[in-house]
Amino acid sequence: MARSVVRLPAGVREPFEVYVNGVLQDPSIDFDVRGDALVFDRELRKDRVSGWRWALGAWGVGTYRQDDSVDVRWTRDDGMPAVAERLEIAAEEA
Repeated sequence: MARSVVRLPAGVREPFEVYVNGVLQDPSIDFDVRGDALVFDRELRKDRVSGWRWALGAWGVGTYRQDDSVDVRWTRDDGMPAVAERLEIAAEEA
């Protein structure tokens, strides 16, 4: 089974909310917290747009691939809300 790992930014403290593509995720159902990382039991991917694909898009030719966005929302120690957007996604190493 493909798994994906997302490292939490420094300063993120529980409780926090996790969103994938704008949809609130449920802890222990959609992901697990392991130390400073979120582990998803599914493959998440970020699309990297090459120069060639960008040029095609500029001419109106669309190339679409899976492009997942993982965002985390929490309250900082000073009480202010914070959001980390489009966190890096990695495959879990065996």
